[in-house]
Amino acid sequence: MTNLFCSLTLLFFTLSTALAQTPARTLTWQFPLPRPHTGVLLGNGTQGIMVWGGGRTLHFTISRTGFWDHRGGVDFNTKITYADLKAKLQTGDKAAIDAAFAVPRSEKPSLGHPQQLGGGRLDVTLPEGWLIQYGNLFTDRGLLQIVVRDPQQVSHVLNVRQAASLEVTELEIPKDLRGKLAYKLIPHYTFVAEALRAASIEEPQWVLKDNNGKGAFIQPLPEDDPLLVGYDLINEQHLYIQTSNLYYNRKTRRFDYPAMQALLDRAPSAVASADTFWQSYYKVVPRIALPDPLLQEIIDYGLYKQACATSPNGLACTLQGPFMEDYQLPPWSNDYHFNINVQMIYTPALATNRLANFRPLWKMIGGWMPQLQKNGEAFFGRKGALMLPHAVDDRCHVVGTFWTGTVDHACTAWMAMMAWQNYRYGLEQPDAPQLLNQTVWPLLNGAFEGYFAMLEEVSTGDGGKKFSLPVSVSPEYRGADMNAWGRDASFQLAALHRICRILPLAAAAMGKPVDPRWADVDKRLPAYTTFKGKFVDEWNMSNERIALWEGMDLIESHRHHSHLGGVYPFATLDLNDPVQRKLVDNSLQAWRYKGAGGWAGWSVPWASTILSRMGQTDAAIKWLHYWKENYTNEGRGTLSNANTNGTSLLGAPDWELEKQNREVMQLDAGFGALNAVLELLVQSRDEAIYVLPNRPRTWQNLSFDDVRADGSFLIGATVKEGAVTEVRVKSLAGGKLTLVHPFGRKISVNGQAMESDQLVRDCKPGEVLILKSM
Repeated sequence: MTNLFCSLTLLFFTLSTALAQTPARTLTWQFPLPRPHTGVLLGNGTQGIMVWGGGRTLHFTISRTGFWDHRGGVDFNTKITYADLKAKLQTGDKAAIDAAFAVPRSEKPSLGHPQQLGGGRLDVTLPEGWLIQYGNLFTDRGLLQIVVRDPQQVSHVLNVRQAASLEVTELEIPKDLRGKLAYKLIPHYTFVAEALRAASIEEPQWVLKDNNGKGAFIQPLPEDDPLLVGYDLINEQHLYIQTSNLYYNRKTRRFDYPAMQALLDRAPSAVASADTFWQSYYKVVPRIALPDPLLQEIIDYGLYKQACATSPNGLACTLQGPFMEDYQLPPWSNDYHFNINVQMIYTPALATNRLANFRPLWKMIGGWMPQLQKNGEAFFGRKGALMLPHAVDDRCHVVGTFWTGTVDHACTAWMAMMAWQNYRYGLEQPDAPQLLNQTVWPLLNGAFEGYFAMLEEVSTGDGGKKFSLPVSVSPEYRGADMNAWGRDASFQLAALHRICRILPLAAAAMGKPVDPRWADVDKRLPAYTTFKGKFVDEWNMSNERIALWEGMDLIESHRHHSHLGGVYPFATLDLNDPVQRKLVDNSLQAWRYKGAGGWAGWSVPWASTILSRMGQTDAAIKWLHYWKENYTNEGRGTLSNANTNGTSLLGAPDWELEKQNREVMQLDAGFGALNAVLELLVQSRDEAIYVLPNRPRTWQNLSFDDVRADGSFLIGATVKEGAVTEVRVKSLAGGKLTLVHPFGRKISVNGQAMESDQLVRDCKPGEVLILKSM
């Protein structure tokens, strides 16, 4: 009877999941689209295409992630140790610090720092009398259809698709346009010639210049491999856009054109097989149907862009990933920022059941391990310590002279935590043991050893001693000024506490001994630093709240909410403890009073997630609406700065006065928003998995399935007419499940009645649980 019931339960779960499936939405772009980042994105983790334009001309902005001019990059600073830095900061020796972190001057001209470069632009022009109307993106197939109108007002469709693993994008031309289109390939160099010429970067070399539907150029670099960008029209029907630096012979300094042609010969089959990639992708990502159209679009476009930017077939994703402008140098070098941005880009891959998307990231960081150890041991003077600077190129060379970011050790700790989350969410994955041994364990220990070298013991005033971080920073607060540091930065305390709590769990999973220092530090290190005083002068309002560091209140609206890192991402505060919850509430009071004037695009979904963790879901949703309205452009591009002046100090630039930096598009905010919506549905916390915590009353009907949670559980739920009708759980790896459900106390689990607001159970691999209200 039991086996029959289990079989029926599994069948019911399968049917419920099938019923909850909703087709991927079709998203529409109305032309004209005036800039690359207003266009439709196609990407495979390596090649990036932005489709935009208007009138008769369709623009394809072409770029390839990993096309770096590495000059100006330096290894992590080994000219100063942590002890030296502490002494120089405490004595105010600015000249010594400036000298220690200065980038060595080069006698040769360069851009001054590592910089990714764009590829170029292909213009496709329709005949006289034709007009581009709109584009439909079918996210479930990665298919873009551009609808154009002929002089007789008849509509025609151009199909644009991209291969999943080859650097090839196809434009399929309808019958009535074959032989009638004009093509023009424009190198990125053309738009930024002055800057590149001054940096000793030569002009591109044309292989073939727009001849009979074919064109290609090579962009050389002084010390790095060049990039080839080209297009090839086959039978007037299929146009293939290609990028490559894989077939460059460094000895002969020539491309292997036969090999490239052989690759191009594979283009039709590679593009056709992209359907398989998209089918497999949407087979595993969550299926979510929300009553809020704006949040639904965040989910739909976010899932699509996740496949484009962090594909396991591509390279590790930078700030903009493979999507780089043609008209300007990509802002911030399009590098790797590890003080929030990379983490925000990759975190949704946990809940969206796309753990494979992490592989390029861990592969890159694995290649850096010798450098990270060299950094950490030289700076901290402690064996085994690692140090990951906050802004680096793909060789882990430091970009810039930002000393506070360079020594922000939470960058290392946050990546260690993310690697552990990747392991925990994927316990059933065949490569989980390898990930734990080769990535998680070294990062966790390296982060801890670095922090341990920073600690000092100070008196508690009652005869005891506590640990303290005498010199610590809160990301980007006060920039790189001499007062941009203090004792016991709350962000660093939260990061270290999280590492101390993960390490015993990781040791147990590996059968390794427990280091007593982990528990000792976790016990004797403050959880946060507080500040007590007024935060509103007019009404003389005062409270005690979480500080940035000792004596440092949040005196301004700032883009980093790092002092609240104990709420999220590190989740080290006990929000069920009235004392700690009151401190966070007080902190949010001051935070709200100062407003969002200094926030960046990615600050807003971070704020939304913090509010979700505090149970303030209505406010969390409102902030996501605010983000969508103020930090995206007319083509859904996610911006670092606000899209209008008057919203934020980081406002929209004046298009006439700031031609050199018209728009800063970054991927982080869009993925942060995707994760913030997922947090409204399922939250993985230390104590339990929470399903629909504090669901807003306005959410009367919704459903979701296959949201992955810590411990390798897949979670689903259905809400009908304002009531949660069902919660579905599938255990992929087996093990203990603690789940806080939304039914109250009386529930049935697979038909068996029980009374508890939590479900605690030891699950078997593959076990399915159906929870309903009694």
